[in-house]
Amino acid sequence: MSEVAGDWKAGLKPYVEKEPIAAFTLGMSSGFPIAMIGATLTSRLAQDGLDKKTITAFTLGFLVYNLKPLWAWLIDGVRLPVLGRLGQRVSWLLFAGILVVAAVANLAFVDPKADLGATIVAAVLVGIAGATFDIVIDAYRIETLKPYQLGVGSGMAQYGYRIGNVAAASLALVLAARTGWAIGYLACSLFVLPAIVTGLVLGEPPRHREPAARRGVAEVVASIVGPFVEFFQRAGAVIILVFILIHKIGDTLANIVLRLMLNDLGFTNDEIAIYDVGVGFWAFLIGVFVGGAIYARLGLKRSVMISLVLMAVSNASFALLAAAGHSNAGLAGTIGFENFTSGIGSVAVTAYFSALCDLRFTAAQYALISAAASVVGRLLTATTAGALVERFGFVDFYWGTTVAAVPGVLLFWWMSRSGLVDRSIGSAGIAGEGDAREGAAVRDQ
Repeated sequence: MSEVAGDWKAGLKPYVEKEPIAAFTLGMSSGFPIAMIGATLTSRLAQDGLDKKTITAFTLGFLVYNLKPLWAWLIDGVRLPVLGRLGQRVSWLLFAGILVVAAVANLAFVDPKADLGATIVAAVLVGIAGATFDIVIDAYRIETLKPYQLGVGSGMAQYGYRIGNVAAASLALVLAARTGWAIGYLACSLFVLPAIVTGLVLGEPPRHREPAARRGVAEVVASIVGPFVEFFQRAGAVIILVFILIHKIGDTLANIVLRLMLNDLGFTNDEIAIYDVGVGFWAFLIGVFVGGAIYARLGLKRSVMISLVLMAVSNASFALLAAAGHSNAGLAGTIGFENFTSGIGSVAVTAYFSALCDLRFTAAQYALISAAASVVGRLLTATTAGALVERFGFVDFYWGTTVAAVPGVLLFWWMSRSGLVDRSIGSAGIAGEGDAREGAAVRDQ
């Protein structure tokens, strides 16, 4: 009995350590900008009477997030004037947060019905600011977490992300129904505060490696290409990148048009907010803790495999909801199951992607990984999702997204069997002299 109690205490301890808690608050801030140009803007445009093709074309604004690698090297290597005294990561955290507030305020005051072009520009600006904020937050999180905390910390970060994303989207919906969209957007800008406060309180992450002094064109070029050269010199790098590219196609397609389906099925703003928060919140919380337990018990490879299978199955639940029609019970079950499986997946998949990074290039490499993780799904969504929904209907569309998730499951199974997953771990997943408490690496023993 004492051994069991000891195992439970050891398993729960990382959840109350400052680094995973910091990952949670960072995630809250990271999750809200994309909600402003995702589910929230989708609802806003649908209620303004725009057609599905036009609405889904707005998801091209998400592609800004996929361009993060183009400027992520700046956050690794450029010291900001004045603010730089706070530290490389903290100064960029504050600067990017200010950019997000300004961009969201700009989007708040555009009128899609009067000027669609200005709305597109405003959405893209939110995407640029939010993507920059994401780059800093991801680097800060990875460098703050010790390798043994990557599983729990990644789950906490995704838990915070989901709370920030859903809470911001729900707050915008509720306020929009009562005071208008402008007030809803402005109120949501307060979600930048958790990350900024976290950075100011914790200070620079201890595992951050300050860039060497760079002078001249050659050094600048090296700082840009270095992160990518290091990644692609690893054995099996191309296969790893293919997995990153395809593993989330079905999930991205399924979620990006969900609000369109809910609008067509006649769900009100209040119903969506209640079930996203009331059911989805608790389901995701349970999923994160279940995911943490699976990760601790089964290791990285098997926990990633389980999560990929469950996320594929969750897409099928959307098809069942579309077939059922306007059903609050159906919505609760679908949102609950999807959030539960996402909670499990967020722990293992995010931990693996975080562990892939080299600490010399944390911002640039995680920007590459996170951008690649959703680019294919976003391109398909922006260019074809609306047309596919109009042609085949939501039921067949969601069955299609379930099938689209299968190749990622099969590829990771092969990567695990061949040993490629173990060989791909970077220095972010390797314990140093001061943080080797739980073994030498995050990979399976």
